[in-house]
Amino acid sequence: MARPNPRTQLEQLREEIRRHDYHYYVLDAPLISDADYDRLLRRLQALEARYPQWASPDSPTQRVGAPPSAGFAQAAHGVPMLSLSNAFDEDEVRAFDARLRRLLERDAPVYAVEPKFDGLSLSLVYRDGVFVRGATRGDGRLGEDVTANVRTVRNVPLKLRVLPGQTPPSRLEVRGELLMNVADFRALNREREREQLQPFANPRNAAAGSLRQLDPRASAGRPLAFTAYDVVEPQTFGLQTQTELLEALRAWGFPVSREGALCPTLEAVFSFYDALRDRRTRLRYEVDCVVIKLDELQLRQQLGSTSRSPRWAIAYKFPAHRATTRVQAINVQVGRTGVITPVAELEPLSVGGVIVRRATLHNQDEIDKKGVRVGDTVWVQRAGDVIPEVLGVERSRRTAASVPYTLPKRCPACNSPIVRLPGEAAHRCPNASCPAQVTQRIVHFASKKAMDIEGLGKRSVERLVSEDLLHSVADLYCLDTQRLLGLERQAEKSVENLLNAIEASKSRPLFRLIFALGIRHVGINLAEALSQHYDSLDALAQADEEALGAIEGIGPKVANSVVTFFEDPHNRALIAQLRRHGLVSQEHAPRSAPLSGKRFVFTGTLSRWSRAQAQEQVQRCGGSVSSSLSQKTDYLVVGANPGSKVGRARAWGVTVLDEAQLLSLLETYL
Repeated sequence: MARPNPRTQLEQLREEIRRHDYHYYVLDAPLISDADYDRLLRRLQALEARYPQWASPDSPTQRVGAPPSAGFAQAAHGVPMLSLSNAFDEDEVRAFDARLRRLLERDAPVYAVEPKFDGLSLSLVYRDGVFVRGATRGDGRLGEDVTANVRTVRNVPLKLRVLPGQTPPSRLEVRGELLMNVADFRALNREREREQLQPFANPRNAAAGSLRQLDPRASAGRPLAFTAYDVVEPQTFGLQTQTELLEALRAWGFPVSREGALCPTLEAVFSFYDALRDRRTRLRYEVDCVVIKLDELQLRQQLGSTSRSPRWAIAYKFPAHRATTRVQAINVQVGRTGVITPVAELEPLSVGGVIVRRATLHNQDEIDKKGVRVGDTVWVQRAGDVIPEVLGVERSRRTAASVPYTLPKRCPACNSPIVRLPGEAAHRCPNASCPAQVTQRIVHFASKKAMDIEGLGKRSVERLVSEDLLHSVADLYCLDTQRLLGLERQAEKSVENLLNAIEASKSRPLFRLIFALGIRHVGINLAEALSQHYDSLDALAQADEEALGAIEGIGPKVANSVVTFFEDPHNRALIAQLRRHGLVSQEHAPRSAPLSGKRFVFTGTLSRWSRAQAQEQVQRCGGSVSSSLSQKTDYLVVGANPGSKVGRARAWGVTVLDEAQLLSLLETYL
């Protein structure tokens, strides 16, 4: 296969990094390790340096993260919240030091070094000493307004401490990290497991997920903490060094790290790094690197920043947590599309304070490349301190009896022959009726972003499939009280709740149904885009690749996938069954509906509905919802504590609605 030309490589790499940015910064669900992400970014930086004629202002190298989610109002950062450049060894730190010496024309800058706690970056704004806004970093320029949730964090001062006779600052912006300590993280995960909820991957994800609850009361119940490390425009307050800045933060009542130090030489920096690395697992909070900053603030101002990171600071990364253990078995999992994923079952081990029992091996090619066998002693790493990963094998400890591992020839769930399609790394079970695939498809169909059938989690679905009550998603709508009560240990109230939830799912808007069907490459956003162009599932099923490809955001691969899905006889039969149960016949909105083609943006907190519920009502009546305000927006819906969108909307002539006016607009169609 011919290698893509450099320009195509650049665009593909940018798109891949944007996808990872979205999952990391918006969804709080990273797909790859930090180390793998850094490698992707470095590769892109190298390509852009080699081919400057194809530079792009929207490249991931020119920005920090990804747009904020639609669940919260936007919050603009007057001074961008930049990320840090990374160093992975002493040579890269020495190169950073040499660059600063050359730019500053001085021999020995003093560095302030401190641990980088692994949490969620926050900006806190105070006016006349009173807390008025909390915002996430987002893409560095626009974050999410999480003021109500931040108020629930106990160690965030709601009023600044000042000495008697002193006046608090008229405006102060403090930046820092929202954290969850390791002990609280483990206790929270134990509680979630008892409630049969998915545990958080690490303390950072737990902190981010806890803060980004739409109901602040849910955030208040989580053990969150804040640590401050910076002040915006510190010269306003007469501060001259990082040391003075931290002392001022303490005086105002902010918690700051006491692990930092002043280092007059690079050797002192390296000594601090080594000492912290050796005791990082004994700290209350997870730490992923040491931040090295110029201590003198005036020198920082002199050096300035690039569009992505300050020139005066660098993050010296710790090696990922790793340890050795034995592979007890290699099992396979069957996904909803039939993909067979091998998983190493490990002798339990503690890696960076987290017990690891399993690690993905991805596919047969990856197993062959690393040479992993059952019984091998392997190196396991929490990649990016998040995802368990098998790094390699201690071949010197391999027994003579070990044999290379190959994936089974037949699916473990249905005994169908496993196939590998040309050009794909994955092996698949081709049987669409495979019970493992059926289970995964039903779980996806019932998930919150799809048909939102409360009470139908993975364990419930597995039981119903094993009891021969479910063979497809359409069978959900054939369940009745008698069948469910016939199951062992099945309470009458639980059955009633489940059947009510299944019935309620019939009224979900079209884009939810499109997403729920599990069409390959069609996520929730593309499902919404499709629903804006086709009034019903039947209309979408008749679309050809050319028509689909004309829709913004729908490329050739997605268009082909949609057409292929609806051409499949099994899928057509499934849709016919859903139609008989009253799902498919409901149109998204008639083209004559007054809200067809109207764009809505929401800001602030609503009282009658959650943000998601209000958006769903708009979409049900034919309107579309965006998180970004533009001159093409028709309506801005304003709740309590709105952000800066209101002023921009009025300047652009966008109609501004309060919640009562939105209700009045929708009441004809609800």
